[in-house]
Amino acid sequence: MPRQLTFDLPPRPAMGRDDFFVGPANAAAVALIDRWRDWPNGKMVLTGGHGAGKTHLAHVWAAQCDARIVGARDLVDPNALPPALVLEDCEDIAGDPEAEERLFHLHNAAVAEGVPLLFTARHAPSRWGIRLPDLASRMAQSGLTHIDPPDDQLLMMVLVKQAADHGIELTPKTLSEITARMPRDFGAVAELISRADDLALSEKKPVTRAHLRAALADLPDDPSS
Repeated sequence: MPRQLTFDLPPRPAMGRDDFFVGPANAAAVALIDRWRDWPNGKMVLTGGHGAGKTHLAHVWAAQCDARIVGARDLVDPNALPPALVLEDCEDIAGDPEAEERLFHLHNAAVAEGVPLLFTARHAPSRWGIRLPDLASRMAQSGLTHIDPPDDQLLMMVLVKQAADHGIELTPKTLSEITARMPRDFGAVAELISRADDLALSEKKPVTRAHLRAALADLPDDPSS
């Protein structure tokens, strides 16, 4: 692997471009995010499963164009728009008439002002269950890109990064063992590290291979459930 397997980082998520690992699962999405000036109608929907890296990639894009990142339920004032805007977890507002109306007006204001929009969600807008027809039609006009489940190499890289975010060092042997046994799912990585960290904290010890094995044994087939 081209990167070291241990990191000396503080226990917080690292969201910079250099911390985002590119592989077959996300290369197409990264390429489209980098070409944001070419987005259709100045807007893109970024989809992927739990822990896929949508928020990290959104931070990478935000650093490029001075974008503000907010949750879809915490919309900004349409009369005070930033240079660019990320709206996260957009499908969470589907079925809420007031939230859909607010997003509709914000969308229209941003497009009118030429403010680029990046939406993140688990699924494409056609699956959100939007009830406001005008909002559904606006979202259908957005570009769409997806982060796929990871291959082994990308899974290893994400595992190393998320472990480092928690201050956990992984030896090559431990990394290979864990990667071979865990689901091919980004969400499983986050769940595994969180569970191992909790086990170690309960014993007031650093995370060991035993903690990781125990966390892996308790990992559900669908970590997002």
